[in-house]
Amino acid sequence: MARPTANKKPARARPGKPVKTNEAGSESRAVRGEVRQGVQRVTVDEDNHGQRVDNFLLAQLRGVPKSIIYRVIRKGEVRVNKGRVKPDTRVNTGDQVRIPPITRKEKPGQVAPGSRVQGVMESAVVFENDQMLVVNKPSGIAVHGGSGLSFGLIEVLRSARPSAKFLELVHRLDRDTSGLVMVAKKRSALRFLQDELRQKRIRKHYHALVAGDWPASIDRVDVPLLRYEMPNGERRVRVDDSGKASLTTFRCLERYSGYSLVEASPITGRTHQIRVHSAWAGHPIAGDDKYMDDVSLKAFRAIGGQRLMLHARALEFTLPVTGEAMRLEAPYDDAFNDVLRKLSGRLKGTGQ
Repeated sequence: MARPTANKKPARARPGKPVKTNEAGSESRAVRGEVRQGVQRVTVDEDNHGQRVDNFLLAQLRGVPKSIIYRVIRKGEVRVNKGRVKPDTRVNTGDQVRIPPITRKEKPGQVAPGSRVQGVMESAVVFENDQMLVVNKPSGIAVHGGSGLSFGLIEVLRSARPSAKFLELVHRLDRDTSGLVMVAKKRSALRFLQDELRQKRIRKHYHALVAGDWPASIDRVDVPLLRYEMPNGERRVRVDDSGKASLTTFRCLERYSGYSLVEASPITGRTHQIRVHSAWAGHPIAGDDKYMDDVSLKAFRAIGGQRLMLHARALEFTLPVTGEAMRLEAPYDDAFNDVLRKLSGRLKGTGQ
């Protein structure tokens, strides 16, 4: 006699097996550690008009290696208005771009910026319109994540503004430097502002507390700078004849006993430029653990100094689209103010 057949439960999908989907553009797990993204059809908007198709895809497929993007273009899997393209093909407003299925590595879980840090960054916005925003970045926060950091300024802004289609840094500040940072909200604004930087039409003015009595005779430093790495991989910069041409203008704002408050305006934009130029002039920036000697750094810590005393105080630039001339200023934070307040009792005079 045949044995009765038990009701079988539906088989469960095994971990790592493909999960089928009929929805174009949706994501499905291909194998463990990978995510397969289905076909996407994207309409080019006016902000991407004239962009090369390879750069368009890099923006659409963040995190996908360039080698994969160029391979699918070369194989003819990327189509613009149903036609094959080359990497340097320009897309126009209204074009229909077909992006083929892409398999990419699954990103490991990352710590998302909390509501408190999002609130701090949003409250630090000093200017905003449809094209851009400017943030008074706190000292100690990097402009972007990486190198062991879960997130930076740009990731916090993107997390706080999930509906924003585009947010990109126009330029950078060192992690320990506070002050004004420009962020583009449209690709056209990013292109405009970065071109303005290249043409040196954007002026940046920093305030720095430096060691010693800054001489009135030093109003510019133009020694070349060379980037190099320490044995531990740390990035540093030094004055070197084989380095890149660099120029910073200086103006003394206030003199204290043992310190001077100066305005430093970089004409070029080299890494650590103001920090190295100040140190080369014999007046390193207070709190600079890279370019200040140990004795001077210890003396600064003894008066309660806990941060690098460099602040991106003012920006002078032209607004994208409208062409309006702007000048923005950012106040010092409490830590910067506290040091100046302690030194005010030792005021020697003004350099103005």
